[in-house]
Amino acid sequence: MNYGVVTKVLGNLLVLEALLMVPSLIVSLIYGQTDSFAFLISMAIMIVLGLIMGRFGGSNNIIKAREGLTIVTLGWILASFFGSLPFVISGSIPSLVDAFFETMSGFTTTGSTLVENIEILPRGILFWRSFTNWIGGMGILVFTVAILPTMGIGGFQIFKAESTGPIADKIVPRIKDTAKILYITYISITLLQIILLVAGGMSFYESAVHTFGTVGTGGFSTRNTSIGAYKSTYIHVVITVFMILSGISFSLYYGLYKGRRREVIRNGELRLYLGIILTSGILIGLNLYMGTGVYKNMGLAFRDSFFQVGSIITTTGYATVDYDLWPTFSKMILFFLMFVGGCAGSTSGGIKNIRILVLFKLIRRQVVKTFHPNAYTPIKVDGKVLSDDTVAGISSFLVLYIMMMVLGTLVISLEGLDLESAISTVVTSISNVGPGFGLVGPTRNFSVFSPYSKLLLSFLMLVGRLELFTVIALISPKTWRN
Repeated sequence: MNYGVVTKVLGNLLVLEALLMVPSLIVSLIYGQTDSFAFLISMAIMIVLGLIMGRFGGSNNIIKAREGLTIVTLGWILASFFGSLPFVISGSIPSLVDAFFETMSGFTTTGSTLVENIEILPRGILFWRSFTNWIGGMGILVFTVAILPTMGIGGFQIFKAESTGPIADKIVPRIKDTAKILYITYISITLLQIILLVAGGMSFYESAVHTFGTVGTGGFSTRNTSIGAYKSTYIHVVITVFMILSGISFSLYYGLYKGRRREVIRNGELRLYLGIILTSGILIGLNLYMGTGVYKNMGLAFRDSFFQVGSIITTTGYATVDYDLWPTFSKMILFFLMFVGGCAGSTSGGIKNIRILVLFKLIRRQVVKTFHPNAYTPIKVDGKVLSDDTVAGISSFLVLYIMMMVLGTLVISLEGLDLESAISTVVTSISNVGPGFGLVGPTRNFSVFSPYSKLLLSFLMLVGRLELFTVIALISPKTWRN
């Protein structure tokens, strides 16, 4: 293990995180609130510690797989720990465990909260809380990867360990340029949504905060009732559209920019993703309007239906209504969408549609082999044959996901929860969705859990965001053997 380069990169990460607190500090100063002192103290601690770590980090700048796993996992933990300092110092969330949970939830774009009255928090704190969604959406270390070459450090192993999906492909040959392209796309979508929300009557501050939660698919809001506080169909539709856009692989936007429209339109994962959204939205809308009569207005039924479908499948976690009161059929669809998630290479969590697509193809292959045992039937996605290692990795991921869900549910059930609450608490944490059902529904929060359960859920959020294998591989004894 090259501990020197690990220390150096983590030190630079802390300095970068301190700089990322500057916008929140400015917001606090503009509104004249007392939380500015908390940001100044937190930034000072991170900068001093980060510079010390960078100075004594050593001269060997080679990053291999082992160092990449360590940097990514420890980087997220350190970022969440030091990112929680403003909450604790300002007194907004006095408990360090609670503040760590809230910050981990923000950076992993889970959006689960234990704050019972969000609207009393200072504006700078609320801004930082949602800004963690935006930072973590693209990956807290992807931005670091973009600046590592200036220090003579290669960053592909970090990029690979933090990327979502079964394959970590570079958009262009140089990893630094790939990171820049991703962020240019990310920032462009962010700015466009802010403009549209301001045009719809939201203040600039609330437009920015809710855009961070939308584009980062984190779902933190400034209101206790989330997006339901805004009685505007225009705002609901804008956020729905941008949640869905944020669940699409960002590499496809670059493909559109390069004029490869036919390739984008034919993308199998994109078609499956949009098909699931369309089918789920229609089924829930019909169930709400015709099946049970919960809604008397068809337009409102389909508006809320597609909003919640977009929110859950992209693992954003915003809500316009208490969908926990919806019919069982509609709730079951939303529950299954919590597993699916968005596309690989997006800011969303979940299993990802590419893995679901490959799973369908695996099932089809086994059916074919039942009748033709000797037939050669490779697994193809968009005309490309997937290697056996990739297919095995996807299968292993699905098995590991189920195992962690079962074990997590068993441990959480010790809190005395009902079955619905226990399962949805664990699934919403691993899939980085945010709200679940029952005691953790859209109108409730996670304050009912013990400190030990909050730490467990924080771990599950981290494991889910880093797609299981990054953290599991790091804690494996084989990783630390020479």
